[in-house]
Amino acid sequence: MKILIVYWHPEPKSFNAALFQKTHETLIAAGHEVKTSNLFEMQFDPVSSRESFTSVKDPEYFKPQLEELHASKENGFSPEIETEIAKIEWCDLMIWQFPLWWFGLPAVLKGWVDRVFAMGRAYGGGKVYGTGVFREKRAMLSLTTGGPEQSYVKGGFNGDMNGILRPIHRGMLQFVGFDVLAPHVVYGPARLSEEERELQLLKYGERLRGIEKEAAIEVGMY
Repeated sequence: MKILIVYWHPEPKSFNAALFQKTHETLIAAGHEVKTSNLFEMQFDPVSSRESFTSVKDPEYFKPQLEELHASKENGFSPEIETEIAKIEWCDLMIWQFPLWWFGLPAVLKGWVDRVFAMGRAYGGGKVYGTGVFREKRAMLSLTTGGPEQSYVKGGFNGDMNGILRPIHRGMLQFVGFDVLAPHVVYGPARLSEEERELQLLKYGERLRGIEKEAAIEVGMY
């Protein structure tokens, strides 16, 4: 398979960094083609602006979607954004690796979505959900939390993890056509011992080695 890993965490020695490295090493060893977007290392700018484009549709008023549609027709995306879009178009599976912050994506990863899921290339013209541009591709979230697992269940302190992730699963990934795999969640790695963290990495490696055969989940069911 062709696999894209999109990663963000501000600390290179974090457990997220260890998961990112484990993902890359395991998938390469299994014979897959792998590309990465290490957004922290890239110093990716999450702010939508005219910097995303080499073309201009309306110089007097900046509307991102209008400029995205124009850039899609005129080959007018900046080299940085064009490279990221091309990676998504290339891959069969996309994995996002990140810490769950405020029940959602960290700002840089959310900004990557804002800039790279461009109208005209990623969606639009009726191409959403089942008719989405990226249909027949799959996506998976791999994330860490600050709290323990029992805090992320129905009736738990923070509520059901499936509900927390639904805006990402449904509103971002499925919206542009991806089939969504079950998320991989490591709960409270800061609270784990070194041995327990190593076990988590081993378990994740086992899952990744069989990722080709995994079926999509029914996001709409929760």
